Amino acid sequence: MARKDIPIDNEESNGGFERILLFLIPIIFTIVLVGVLLTLFNVNVRNGVLDVANKIPIVKDWIPDPKLTPEEQKLKDIKDQEESVEATIQELKKQLEEKEESLKEMSEQKTAQETKANQLETQIEDMQNQSAASVEEPAEDPYIEQIRDLAKMYANMSPSKAAPIMQNLTTEEMVLMLSEMKSSKRVAILEKMDPKIAADATMILKEAKSTEDLALAAQKSRDKKDKEKDTLKTTDNLDKAQLSKTFSQMAPDKAADLLLQTYKISQSKAITILNTVDDGTRAQILNAMSTKSPEQAAKILNRLMGSK
Repeated sequence: MARKDIPIDNEESNGGFERILLFLIPIIFTIVLVGVLLTLFNVNVRNGVLDVANKIPIVKDWIPDPKLTPEEQKLKDIKDQEESVEATIQELKKQLEEKEESLKEMSEQKTAQETKANQLETQIEDMQNQSAASVEEPAEDPYIEQIRDLAKMYANMSPSKAAPIMQNLTTEEMVLMLSEMKSSKRVAILEKMDPKIAADATMILKEAKSTEDLALAAQKSRDKKDKEKDTLKTTDNLDKAQLSKTFSQMAPDKAADLLLQTYKISQSKAITILNTVDDGTRAQILNAMSTKSPEQAAKILNRLMGSK
């Protein structure tokens, strides 16, 4: 306990000095102890103590390094080198892990970008498809649609019934319908047609025109035929086309009877009628005539050949 008559400054200085002594006493004691140990023990023990002392903070600054033999120094160097190599290896491992982590992050980012790109491509394709679907396709020509329906109807009929009906159409109309049929159906119907008509239709089919071109030609032929009909309606007499169509649709034996009777009345008219029909129909009528009246058939044939 300080005396009351001692100045306060002296008390503070004495307290500071005491703290310094408390700090230095362990250090001094350690130094003295180490010196005694170094003197008393052998080199190995001394070196061990120095190693321990060198690991103590502050004290290591007052303690000399242990003296090693060449072999011990070599072992220590090797150990230090191994520790350095190990430290280097650990540092490299740490750097490698950091690189791998960085690469992993970059890979994840790349995958995310690719996924986003694929999503954008899908969206673009959907938009294009929607845009294409929104564009209305041009409506098919009603005339072509009607022709296809008729072609389907004729194809479902037997060829022997479909052929004579189709022969009454214009050649262009008939070709258009045949072009819309399957090859097997088309061939079956052509076989039942008049050879000349079938040949004309086949030649037009070989040109391989588009459906639109065939439809345009068929419409023009129909318009032309309708105009011809309107013109014929103004006259009382049948024209050659009407006569040809009439006798072509008659049975050959009936047509032969009628023409034989007509020949008796007007030879020129009978010859005119025979000149209007196609070759197949004419051949059938003459064949029936030769059965009924060979003499008259021979005279008619001579007239057809130009003889009087």
